[in-house]
Amino acid sequence: MQSSKADGWYLVQCKSRQDERAEWHLRNQQINCYRPVHCVERVRGGKRVLLSESLFPGYLFVRMAAGAEQWSSIRSTRGVARMVTFGGLPLKLEPALIHAIKQRADQQPAESAFRVGDLVRITEGPLRELDAVFLHPDGNERAVLLINLLHREQRLKMPLRAIRVQRQRA
Repeated sequence: MQSSKADGWYLVQCKSRQDERAEWHLRNQQINCYRPVHCVERVRGGKRVLLSESLFPGYLFVRMAAGAEQWSSIRSTRGVARMVTFGGLPLKLEPALIHAIKQRADQQPAESAFRVGDLVRITEGPLRELDAVFLHPDGNERAVLLINLLHREQRLKMPLRAIRVQRQRA
């Protein structure tokens, strides 16, 4: 879509967990859209993997001319719940806001599933249901934890699949 002075950015609310689907269908209609994403490290099947997730789950931005005939096609697009409106009219966003989001999204490093100092719960094995402190990863499938056993702090290695975050360090 060609950019003109009447063009603007608008906010679209997507159906639950359908951000990517909505973006794909909007792009197929030649609608300029932007879904900010960031990389997040998650544990899947006991292994750490990097996933791309929406920065604003449930929302994406579309760029089009004000009063465009495309509003109805956007609302009926698969994955789209509705246009975000104010007073019954789609809410036009400041271009500086989109520019700032793009700059910050490009600078974000991958976010780890576990951070040093996180309180974790052991979910498997003989130490199941005990709390520990995450110290650091040990390869791709293990973690080094600090646990209080018999009134002494002990370091131990556990598979990533056997721990989950209880409380993240602030």
